[in-house]
Order: sequence, then C-alpha cells, then structure tokens
Amino acid sequence: MSLLSSAQQVLTPELLWKLGRISVIGISKDKKNIVYKVATPVMEENKSVSKYYTIPITGGVATELKETKELVTDKNVSPDGKYILSSQEVKTEKILGKDYYPELQKSDVQIYNGLDYRHWDTWNNGTHNHVFYAENKEGATPIDIMKGENFDAPQKPFGGDEDFIWAPDGKSIIYVCKKKEGTAYAISTNTNLYQYNLETKTTINLTEDNQGYDTNPQFSPLGDLSWLQMKRDGYEADKNDIIVRVSESLKINLTANWDGSVESFTWSKDGKKVYFIAAVDGTQQLFEVNYPGLSKIAITVKQVTSGDFDVHDIVDITGNTAILTRTDMNHALEIFSVDLKKNTWTQLTKVNDESYSKLALPKYERRYVTTTDGKKMLAWVILPPNFDKTKKYPTLLYCQGGPQSPLTQFYSFRWNFSLMASQGYVVVAPNRRGMYGHGQEWNEQISKDWGGQVMKDYLAAIDDVAKESYVDKTRLGCVGASYGGYSVFYLAGIHNNRFKTFIAHDGVFNTQSMFGTTEEVFFNYWDFGGAYWEKDNAVAQKAYTKFNPITLVEKWNTPILIIQGGIDFRVPIGQGQEAFQAAQLRGIKSRFLYFPEENHWVLKPQNGMVWQREFYKWLKETL
Repeated sequence: MSLLSSAQQVLTPELLWKLGRISVIGISKDKKNIVYKVATPVMEENKSVSKYYTIPITGGVATELKETKELVTDKNVSPDGKYILSSQEVKTEKILGKDYYPELQKSDVQIYNGLDYRHWDTWNNGTHNHVFYAENKEGATPIDIMKGENFDAPQKPFGGDEDFIWAPDGKSIIYVCKKKEGTAYAISTNTNLYQYNLETKTTINLTEDNQGYDTNPQFSPLGDLSWLQMKRDGYEADKNDIIVRVSESLKINLTANWDGSVESFTWSKDGKKVYFIAAVDGTQQLFEVNYPGLSKIAITVKQVTSGDFDVHDIVDITGNTAILTRTDMNHALEIFSVDLKKNTWTQLTKVNDESYSKLALPKYERRYVTTTDGKKMLAWVILPPNFDKTKKYPTLLYCQGGPQSPLTQFYSFRWNFSLMASQGYVVVAPNRRGMYGHGQEWNEQISKDWGGQVMKDYLAAIDDVAKESYVDKTRLGCVGASYGGYSVFYLAGIHNNRFKTFIAHDGVFNTQSMFGTTEEVFFNYWDFGGAYWEKDNAVAQKAYTKFNPITLVEKWNTPILIIQGGIDFRVPIGQGQEAFQAAQLRGIKSRFLYFPEENHWVLKPQNGMVWQREFYKWLKETL
C-alpha cells in the first residue's frame, strides 16, 4: 500500500508548529561530516529549543552534539591564527534625552536630526554595529576598526558575520558598510566594501565606483576578491551580479550577460568556477559559471540542478558531489547529497520524515496562463490531499509580497501552501510581474506600476483556474502579506464581485502615508517614482492616486480580515489601522488582528498559532 493511500491525517497548524527547522553550521574540519542545528518550537514555553547534530557526508545516523565550536573551521579566525573577528554594538551618538541631559536619567525622550531614526522593528538609540579584531587568546582586548563612526557593519537589520572577512594574507579585513547617516542613509542602498589594514590602521573603499549594493565578500581559492553587486542606488531589487576583482584596475562581472539575479554563491575548490543559487521558472536552483581570470576564455553560465524544488544552501561541493539543502511546497528544509552529473539526490537528514509519513499531502501542479498582454505566466496550483476532481472546492488566490521576490517551492511556517490545501482549499499562486526567475524585464515591470498590469495578472490567473469544474466559483478568496496585502486592498476595489472574502497581512493601504512613515525611504522613491508632493511628476502622482487603495474604498463590499504587527516599521501600524477603520465605517464585515510585539513577520510560537487559527477561522466564517 502506498504511503499516501495509507495516511490518515492532514497537515494542521498544530502539526506544522511541531516540525523541526534545520540550519546548517558547516562541514567538519576533517571534511567527513555535516554539522547542523534543529530548532523546534515549544508551544507551552513560547520559544524554540535548539539541538545540534552531526551526520556523515556519505549518509548514515545523525549524532547529537553537546557543542560545535571546535568541529567547524571558524572563518573569523585569521589565516595565521593570530587574530579573531567579531562584532558588537557601540554607543556612538547622542539620541536619548539623558544623553544630552545626564541629570534627567528618568526621561525617555528620543531626539533626532535626520531620518533612519528607526529600522525594521527597532528605534535608533545611538548604538551601531562595529567590527572588532583581537588576539586569538582569552582575555585579549578587541580593537574597534570603525571607532567613532556612526555606521553599521554588519548591516542592519539582517546582516551577520558574512559582512566581514579576512584577506588571505591575514593583514587586512574586508567589511560591508553603508557609510551614510540620517536622511542620506534612509534614501540610499549604496553599501560598499571597505578594506582595513591592520598595520597602517587605515581604511580604503574598494567599490567607490558602484552606486548600488555591494555585499557578500568572498576570496577565491586563488586569492581574488569577489562579491555580489547591484548597480543602481535606491533600487533594492536590481539585478544581483557576481563581481571578481582580478586586479586593482580590472573587475569582471561573471553574470552580466545572464538574464537573472544571483541569490548567493560560493567558489569551487580549484577556483576555476563559481556555484550560485538563483530563481528560475518558479523554483530556486544551483547554477555554475566559469572564471576565466585574465584569459580570453568565454564566460558561460550553466544550470546544474532542475526539478520542482528549491535549493537553499550550498553546504559543500567536492568534485561532482554537492551537499545542498532543499525544500518543496510539501516539505520543510532538509540536507541532501547530490550527484551533479546525474542530478540524483540522496536525502541525508530526515528530521521531519516521521511526521510527514502520517500525512496525506497535497499535490501541486504547474499551470501556464496567458496574461492580458499576451505573455505566458506560471501559476502554481496546489490541490487538497486526496483530491477528487468531481467535487467542488473553495479556492484562494495567493498574492506574494516583495513586491520583487520569487514565488518558488518555498516552505513557509505561516504562508504554507501545503497547510492551506490540507484545510480543503485549492490555492492559486501566480508568478505575476515583479518576480525573479523569468528574466529581469519581467521582474522590473512592477516598479512604478503597482496597480497596473500586475493586477491583471492576478485576475488572469484566478479566472483561468476558475474555469475548472473542481473550483467553486461562488467561493473564491484572496489572501496576501506586504505587497500581497497591498494587492488584497487594491483587488477589493476592482474585483467585480469575484471574491467572497479577503485577508491582508501588513499590507500597504495608503501610499501617501506609507511614504511618510516607512523607514527605508529609498524603496518608496524607487517603486512609487518619487514623493507625493511632486505634483509635476506624473509617474509618482499615479502611485498616490490611481494606484492608491484608499481611492477604491468606496467600491469595497466584501468581508476582510486585516492583520498588523505593532513594531513593523517597514509597513507601519497606521496602514492596518486605516484599512480597518475604513472597512468598519463602510459597514463591511471586518476584523483587526493586532500583534503588538511582532514586526513584519510573526515569530513567537503562540502568536504564530493564533495567526493560523484566526486565518482559518475567518475563512470558515466567510468562505
């Protein structure tokens, strides 16, 4: 009997929040084992508990570890072993009332002279991340290589120790930093790579000629500095290319002529090629590109893996064997060994196999929809477990956030397609404009056109799938977060009674007040085309009028659940409040689900469980 036919259960929120979440630490120093962590949510304690394991690269039984410090090479130790890198927050500027008036220690005032007064979910209190190095011995005094600077390295809010590395000779440190303050910081994406010389104590800018992001520095086995680069300042979703510095005067863009955007990369052990991960056709795959150095050999990009899954981490590649992590819409991340020549996969870790073995899982299908402008668009269609095409199912249109982010075979612990389908819903997830993996032109078409062709893409997808006999056309819903939440708010005013219910999480409702309160102002300048007070700027005015959901509220006539994080500074609380107030005053059935201590995401286990229960409760009530 097959596993699927013998399974009795389906995925529930409770089961989802019991799954282990793998993160790879690295390959052991002897190159024989993989070291990894499994974090498992403990609902009663409202936190996750982590355990560490090692498993042979060739497969076998995992062994739990007490600690991992000595097992894996520490990239923060200098090549000669003399020094070690670290980062810590340093108080560098006066912000608090008590900074200015020491006698008023009980004041809780914050005083700002420019933007960047808050970022993601944290207010600027005058501290900044700095890079330090110290002798690699206990009790050594760390030296701040950015002393007195009001800048961050690692970058906030998500940067880690990938933002600083040793040069191969151990005589200098390369780090990523956006050396701008206040308002200049908030309107720019211009990070650079800086090189600090330990002997002279001087710092030089290695990427001064580039105006966009420069990130992820790595040295090749041959000693060449490489990194990821976006060209345009203010454009966070620009094409991300792999750059190699062959000499002080020569840099090679390895992916310049390839129509895609790089997510992450690593060098082959012989330094002759670079492996990287990128989105392609609704998945995330492993690619390779050769490195010609100073020779005239042509640069060629080649896709290495293929299939309906996402590759996430390049753990190790030796010869034709790669250690990669992988997900698909029905399975959380696990570690695999891959024969790159045969494209055959062997699952090494099986953290959640026992849980999945008890479940009847959904089926997902590729569907290509013709858009209103004659393009071919991929839409993932996820069907409930034990799907019966003779029955009719309520159906959800899923609107992806970003707005420029790939919709691939990811496995979310909130927007989980497998869970949605397991609750009896067909899910339609279109790769609308603004998604990586379909060429840079497709990706860029959403900027300055939020309410334009992309809305037609959404409706083309749901209308196409709704032709199927198994779709209950009287029970269509629309859900999404961030830009997906904006999409929900906008579609609520133009859907012409297609949908019976809406759910919007941390969505942009009012483009004017969004411009006035979000922290990364560069994003709005780029995607909206300018500021709302630029009356002669036709592109910007379209964003604040025609493409502003508040202008469509008079056409709202459908129940809507509005979810908002209290410390979401990217899409601030007022967006959700304005939308809920409008719905209530319009007499529309609506509910406001407010998480005071959550940011743009929902991270605490018990809050996550409430989110899931309220999500499906609302659908049950209204769909």
